[in-house]
Amino acid sequence: MSDFNNGFSRPAQAPARAEVEVDAGLRTFMLGVYNKLAIGLVVAGALAYVTGNVPAVQELLFVQTANGVGLTLLGMIVQFSPLVMLFGSMFFMKNPSARGVNLLYWAVVATIGAGLGIVFLRYTNASIASTFFVTAAAFGGLSLFGYTTKRDLGPMGKFLIMGVIGLIIASLVFMFLPAAQNPVFYFAINIIGVLLFAGLTAYDTQRLKMTYYALEGDKHGLAVATGFGALGLFINFINMFQFMLALMGGRE
Repeated sequence: MSDFNNGFSRPAQAPARAEVEVDAGLRTFMLGVYNKLAIGLVVAGALAYVTGNVPAVQELLFVQTANGVGLTLLGMIVQFSPLVMLFGSMFFMKNPSARGVNLLYWAVVATIGAGLGIVFLRYTNASIASTFFVTAAAFGGLSLFGYTTKRDLGPMGKFLIMGVIGLIIASLVFMFLPAAQNPVFYFAINIIGVLLFAGLTAYDTQRLKMTYYALEGDKHGLAVATGFGALGLFINFINMFQFMLALMGGRE
């Protein structure tokens, strides 16, 4: 009788232990992603402060024009480099390594951070700080929702990605065609931008969780996923911050 009970007690406890181990591994994985994201935001913020406030560096990237703050040739290269690197990685990183993804992550962080210096020339320091904290709070809530929700956000993610492509095209039109530069169009772009990247934050967080389950035990795969996960969340945060700043920021 004792052997019979023991025979059933061990299998009953094994799934519980396995579930605890999976949950602990998932927390460690997500913590690695968020740590990388946090360090990236600190680095980007420091670079933005330098390029936006140190005159010798500022003059290399930005120039005052009749219409406000513009970009030098080097400034345009810095602004568009992240987009080029991200699209390039889709073609040249078919079998990514953890080291390659890390290099991509820090290159994107550095160039986006340097380009963000322009916000210090357009907005007051107080509005930049307040918008950052509002963005951080919203980002945290959205990421928590994506982590805990039982709803499949996959279909929404496809729609959001298509929306981002449309938003990039609309932003380029607004930037280069004077006829499109009106307050209503500008306001609409920023509202749509906030909503799209808010949705992507929740979607990418859930996708990271599912990626962990798919790659559990694959150390190389998880290392690559950590880099790509931090990159995706970093881009979501920065874009949401910029669109919110355009809506909430006090102009210099």
